[in-house]
Amino acid sequence: MTHDLNHDDHAMAAWLRQARTIAVVGHSDNPERTSYQIAQFLRRAGYTVYAVNPAVTHIEGVPTCASVQAVPEKVDIVNVFRRSEHLAAVVEDAIAAGAGAVWTQLDVIDEAARQRALAAGLAVAMDRCIKVEYVRLGVQREGV
Repeated sequence: MTHDLNHDDHAMAAWLRQARTIAVVGHSDNPERTSYQIAQFLRRAGYTVYAVNPAVTHIEGVPTCASVQAVPEKVDIVNVFRRSEHLAAVVEDAIAAGAGAVWTQLDVIDEAARQRALAAGLAVAMDRCIKVEYVRLGVQREGV
């Protein structure tokens, strides 16, 4: 199911319902940072969440991954907390890992990276907070 999710609430909700594994790229080890807080929300919502941050070795005693490709299982959604200028590299990593979707947080925008991801068959949500959309769409996850 490939799609530009920014223009299709139904498809966006479907991705959030069906996803099981989320890689949070730029996951901070600081509980005050948004990436940390959103990752915790996603864990509470029942997703398996992997922290992807080559600058941090562990978060709460759990090893981090240096890249999306290093995640030990298939990633459904790559949630990006990196500045826009890093998005192209994250998209290439997601494509190489065989991820299903790339989801960038607020103010993370790169139209060329969006087009590259879509052309490679990934779904894309750009400049959207995954938690805000989860709540706004009233997502009810199956089997959680």
